[in-house]
Amino acid sequence: MEMEKLISRNSSMYSRYLIGKVRHYMNRARQKELRPFDISPRQATILFILNSLGRKSTLTELSKHSDRQINTLSQQITRMEKNGLVRKVRETPKSALISFELTEKGTEIYNKSVETSSVEQIMSVLTEEERQQLISLLKKIAAAAEM
Repeated sequence: MEMEKLISRNSSMYSRYLIGKVRHYMNRARQKELRPFDISPRQATILFILNSLGRKSTLTELSKHSDRQINTLSQQITRMEKNGLVRKVRETPKSALISFELTEKGTEIYNKSVETSSVEQIMSVLTEEERQQLISLLKKIAAAAEM
C-alpha cells in the first residue's frame, strides 16, 4: 500500500505529513534560488527581519520574530557577521547590550534575494482568497502548537 494511502486514514497525521512535505519542497526551491547569493533560507529570514525593522535589533527581538532560540540565532549571526552581512553594535562602548544591523553588503544581498520568485510561483496555484484561508488555518494550527 502507498504511504499516502496509509497516512490518509488519519487526517491529522496526513495533514502533518503534507505540511512537512510542502515545507521541504518550498525550502528546497528557496535554497536553490539563494545559492547565487551564498546565503541560506534562515539567513535570508534574518536579513528580512533586520531590514523590516529598519533599525538595530537585539538577539531577543530577532528570536521573537524568527521563532528561533537565542543560542541558535547567536551562532547564525556570528557566521553572518564573519561574512560581512551584519555588524554588531554596542549601545555604549562598555555596554553589555549588543544590537545588530545590516551592513551595506547585507542590504545589497537582501535586496537581490527578495527579487526571487520560487515561493510566489509555488503559491500561484492558489487564489488570493485561498491563500488568505490557508494563512488563517495555519495561524490556528501554529497557535495550538505553541501551547
